[in-house]
Amino acid sequence: MSEKNREGKRTARERLQEQRVQDQRRQKRKRTMIVAGSVVGVLVIGAVIGILVANSGGDSEGAAAASPAGATGENKLVIPTGASDAPSTLTVYEDFRCPACGAFEQGYRDTVHALEDKGQLKVDYHLVRIIDGNLGGTGSLNAANAAACAQDQNKFRAYHDVLYRNQPPEQDDKFASKPYLLQLAGQVPGLTTPAFTACVNKGTYDDWVNKNNSAFNASGFNSTPTVLLNGKNIYGAQAAPLTPQKLQQMVADANKGKKPGTVTPSVTPPSAPASGSATASAPASTPASAQASAPASPPASPPASPSVTG
Repeated sequence: MSEKNREGKRTARERLQEQRVQDQRRQKRKRTMIVAGSVVGVLVIGAVIGILVANSGGDSEGAAAASPAGATGENKLVIPTGASDAPSTLTVYEDFRCPACGAFEQGYRDTVHALEDKGQLKVDYHLVRIIDGNLGGTGSLNAANAAACAQDQNKFRAYHDVLYRNQPPEQDDKFASKPYLLQLAGQVPGLTTPAFTACVNKGTYDDWVNKNNSAFNASGFNSTPTVLLNGKNIYGAQAAPLTPQKLQQMVADANKGKKPGTVTPSVTPPSAPASGSATASAPASTPASAQASAPASPPASPPASPSVTG
């Protein structure tokens, strides 16, 4: 065999060996890519499942959020005050940062409490955080959570009133301060228990407040306060001007011939004194200084326009 033929055969063998090595490398790379792709696929699926699980939490329609003691209604989003069997129900959607809500409370609080204490009316409160959404901050959320914590201690009504008597200007997110909310709780005897303090600091009912806010946004109402008597809007732009005397008459007309509700001490704290007088008969939860800040006489028309949502 000539040298040239031997060289040709050797070159062919080398080429064949080199081709086999390249084929093996390609197969190895292919297997590596398949394995890597499988791992990435598993990770992606896991991430998607994690996101779905996370999104199924707090704000989802069917998720269970911790609710304060005695909360009622669908998803337990309502804090009730007054006799549960009262013949009429006032439904109030409000935001503790909302100045129009504060004006409503200042103008109608004594009337509402008197009707509650006579078993004529119960009030269903829906606590929302519209101002947080419009102006930023967490004052509406933190104050609503603190009020829900007070409900656990059977002190909701007293603490609710203290918050409104100390409501900061709308632009001042003072209620975002949990130490300040705890300081205000000191005006309600027996409220500042370790359980209440922990509830406020942990934001135990934050998810509950957020679910309340979502329900309000889906309700068709677009302003706070929204006030309904037995389901009918009686306050704000869509309603005729309301006065405390008119509210009393509306409740009396609705209750005509009906038995008053059963009033118990747990839902009937002492009534506030008459406007302008800060006497020893004032409830322990309402200091004289706070009483003096109340208007001398209720306004003859809605005190302020409701705050419209953004």
